[in-house]
Amino acid sequence: MNDLTIELRQDNGKHLYEQIYLHIRREIRKGKLLQGEKLPSTRSLAEFLQVSRSTVELAYDQLLSEGYIEAKPYKGYFVCPAEGLLDMGEGMPAEDGWKSWKSVEMEKKEGYGTYGMYGSGKAYDYDFSPNTIDMSAFPYATWKKITKGILVDANSEIFLSGSPKGDFILRETIARYLHTSRGVNCRPEQIIIGAGNDYLLMLLEKILGRHVKIAMENPTYRRAYRIFDSFAYRISPIAMDGSGMSAKGLRESEADVAYVMPSHQYPTGIVMPIGRRMELLKWAGEKEGRYLIEDDYDSEFRFKGKPVPSLQASDREGKVIYIGTFSKSIAPAIRIGYMVLPPPLLKIYEEKCSFYSTTVSRIDQRILNEFIGKGYFERHLNRMRRIYREKHDMVLNGLKGMEKDFAVSGENAGLHILLQNRRGRSEENLVGAAAEAGVRVYGLSEFCVGEMAPQWKRDAVVLGYASLGKEQIAEGMERLESVWGR
Repeated sequence: MNDLTIELRQDNGKHLYEQIYLHIRREIRKGKLLQGEKLPSTRSLAEFLQVSRSTVELAYDQLLSEGYIEAKPYKGYFVCPAEGLLDMGEGMPAEDGWKSWKSVEMEKKEGYGTYGMYGSGKAYDYDFSPNTIDMSAFPYATWKKITKGILVDANSEIFLSGSPKGDFILRETIARYLHTSRGVNCRPEQIIIGAGNDYLLMLLEKILGRHVKIAMENPTYRRAYRIFDSFAYRISPIAMDGSGMSAKGLRESEADVAYVMPSHQYPTGIVMPIGRRMELLKWAGEKEGRYLIEDDYDSEFRFKGKPVPSLQASDREGKVIYIGTFSKSIAPAIRIGYMVLPPPLLKIYEEKCSFYSTTVSRIDQRILNEFIGKGYFERHLNRMRRIYREKHDMVLNGLKGMEKDFAVSGENAGLHILLQNRRGRSEENLVGAAAEAGVRVYGLSEFCVGEMAPQWKRDAVVLGYASLGKEQIAEGMERLESVWGR
């Protein structure tokens, strides 16, 4: 197939990349694009539609993440097998906002829960997913301007392979940013840049070795769990209390490494207090080879009080491996993450892993460096904080009629909240009632690995609000009150 005939409109309320995504998804679901059929390259489709290449890439990335298409190295993009997709014809999902509709099998693998139909077979009208962001305010013009400027001014050096760790200029910029915003103490030499957390965790497995026992908070980020499980790591789920990972449970696990999210735990939203942080650092310092992996996935979004310093900021013995990404703060398609290695592990990396090439294009690195270094990133963050704060407040306002029914945790930070029912209604009952009203919510059990501690009973649901519009949040919360407030 050479081109796709897509009618793009500036006046329909949807961004261009979303229109492209929705059109291709619709064609696949209706069977007009068949299994194995090749899609146009991002460059050729961008030229045909007279849009930027990044616009097409955003649409393709969403289709990739949802399993509609697959990328074959050196060959291009192809339509995935249609078997198992939810609906190939009528009753397609509503197209208001980004909705991640996948096959049931894919969602089980991803660990994000199961999307689907409810009641009479109609699709969800409102999806309170905790895994999405708002792309409506993405600074496309700025990104395009920076990209154009770099390509115009670029010399041959930018097209060479570069440092395996990533361009020094970007690592230097990230080091300054992390120190200013998160209190992270590191040199640019300690930073490794990679295409998302998946690659960085896989690289970390080469550094730490294969015979590692890792402790994880429970509930936790299941994608990380799946990655560690693929390494054949021995995984020990540690029950959480009100302060995060239990230090007592960590000691009893006999783990070598602990994976934690201290600034805003996913999905409970707990901010780990300094006392507990010191306990974990003490545990790590008691034995050689012990480390803490700090996943600081959404620390940029805090709506009340001062920013919470990173765990790494309190580390004095080189025991914290700090990992972050720009997927939440800029866009998932950016695919640029970073890992800060403590000196002992940096030495191992340089001895055993420095031959691995960086997985991020140097052009993309240079664009991001300009975006951060010239202040565009900070302005974008300030704008997104205002947008997310308004949405966050709308969700809380929508819960005012249900204050006696639910305890709220994880508020004032991040892009989701946790609701625990006080009336004894089960998670299954809450999720099912919401589904009957056309609203998708996420049960806490979807994030669990093993048995939960008593305080995290299976009567809790997670609400994410980032990708929904204000009207969608208001209507969705009204529907939840109508079925939960009875």
